[in-house]
Amino acid sequence: MSAPEAVKEAPPAAPEDKANGDLVKLPDDAMPDLKAPAEIKKEPEVNKLFRMVMKLQASDLHLKVGQPPMMRLRGDIRRTEMRPLTQEDMERLLYPVLNAKQRKILDDEGGVDFSYVVGADECRFRVSLFKQRGRLSLVSRRVNNSIPSFDKLGLPPIIEKLCKFPEGLVILAGVTGSGKSTTIASMLDYINGTEPLHILTIEDPIEFVFTDRMSYINQREIGLDSRDWHKALKDAVRQDPDVILIGELRDIETFEAAVHAAETGHLVFGTIHASSAGTTINRILDLFPPNKHGAIRQALANNLKAVVAQKLIKGLKAGRVPTNEIMIVNSMIRKLISEGQDGKIPDAIRIGIQEGMVDFNENLKQLCDRGDIDKATALEFSPNPDQLKMILKGIKVATPGIL
Repeated sequence: MSAPEAVKEAPPAAPEDKANGDLVKLPDDAMPDLKAPAEIKKEPEVNKLFRMVMKLQASDLHLKVGQPPMMRLRGDIRRTEMRPLTQEDMERLLYPVLNAKQRKILDDEGGVDFSYVVGADECRFRVSLFKQRGRLSLVSRRVNNSIPSFDKLGLPPIIEKLCKFPEGLVILAGVTGSGKSTTIASMLDYINGTEPLHILTIEDPIEFVFTDRMSYINQREIGLDSRDWHKALKDAVRQDPDVILIGELRDIETFEAAVHAAETGHLVFGTIHASSAGTTINRILDLFPPNKHGAIRQALANNLKAVVAQKLIKGLKAGRVPTNEIMIVNSMIRKLISEGQDGKIPDAIRIGIQEGMVDFNENLKQLCDRGDIDKATALEFSPNPDQLKMILKGIKVATPGIL
């Protein structure tokens, strides 16, 4: 079967076009050059689609049997003007890029995650290849080669302070696709450029590749460099790291390893799927049976240093920009965590503004003031739109007493 062919092409839809599900009309230079040098032609055929994503600066590539190739542009899924993919297309495009171990995992478990590099490290993708209704599907996130700075990402200034803790646990929270990995990479690269330390990352798969600067960095990928999470986490504290990244706090084992490393004098970064600082506490507790919640709360109170919750929203200057809620664990928040008063954490964050804390509404206002987003977008993504309306009008919102 021949590769999917694009219909005649035109520029992509304008950024303001709400074209969820509409077709992407590809510009001529987004498609592969058939007269390219031989070394380019020898690339796997699927690279034609990955390069299309790179050219259009889309964030994700989606492939599904029965649909044309799709991309996420400015937050919306857009179909390309190509013919629908068949199962034979998917097998021809994707099986050649799997090694024997990855193919076995796909066959045995129904899905496999891996990192994929296009060309001579021109671009990296985080790939999830899985079966649905007995057919192959792929979702792949484009990872920038360069690690952006805090300023380029538009992160609050306090983020720099969170990189300077001598020990403890710093958690990046957010849903899938919220930019957690990019923010945490930026934080690690800041440390890399400012302190002579050993940074160890444990990831599945590796996303950003760091270049040693003032620090030096060892990056370990599960399945490639270590048999499994248990082995990698057990080895980590024996490898004399100062800073450890645990890619995702996904279960009891990874969380307990993170806490143990923090207790033994390491600065530990981890990510978790949660929508806010307050719900991060509940998400961690959900990993454990109820009879252990008291001990886990105490472990968090003693070792947690900060939670950065993040969402990606549509921007005016850039396609998407992060909005953040930042909780720094001071004596007040430590007390709330210990006593199980998680519902009061949002008020404690607002009170802690002088210490650099920020809630989503305050950060949305900052983004509006900078011209990074418009008010309509801010209200759409606000956890409390009525409160944000008052803040945008300059009306101070009283914070309830929480002590």
